[in-house]
Amino acid sequence: MRILILCTGNTCRSQMAEGYLRSFDNVLKVYSAGTEPGKKIHPKTVQVMQEEGIDLSRHSPKSVTGFLNDEFDYVITVCGGARESCPVFTGKVKNRLHMGFEDPAEVKGSEKFILSAFRRIRDEIKKDFLKFYNERIKPTR
Repeated sequence: MRILILCTGNTCRSQMAEGYLRSFDNVLKVYSAGTEPGKKIHPKTVQVMQEEGIDLSRHSPKSVTGFLNDEFDYVITVCGGARESCPVFTGKVKNRLHMGFEDPAEVKGSEKFILSAFRRIRDEIKKDFLKFYNERIKPTR
């Protein structure tokens, strides 16, 4: 089972989703990428995922162009705001899904408020991707 998770920068949401799916099932081949990848994963992404026991410190943003010739069972977009345009993957895909989430990197406010937003969005991603895994992936195993 090969799964690609897409967003714009590949610095927050898609990295969290990749980390969770890998933690649910280490046999899955899970990747994440962005249409405009950032320079590095957002430090708060690494921090809040570490709180869940998932280490993303060695991950780096990747461009979707590196996956265009690959085949995937699922391609899932995770961008959510009206200002964002979700990427369209043109490769060979059996199933396309969209699960929109707010971009925590866009949240403004105090450090405490921003960190709480990262945690809230992390928890939303975990809930939705666990449901996806339990309903669509686990029954095929």
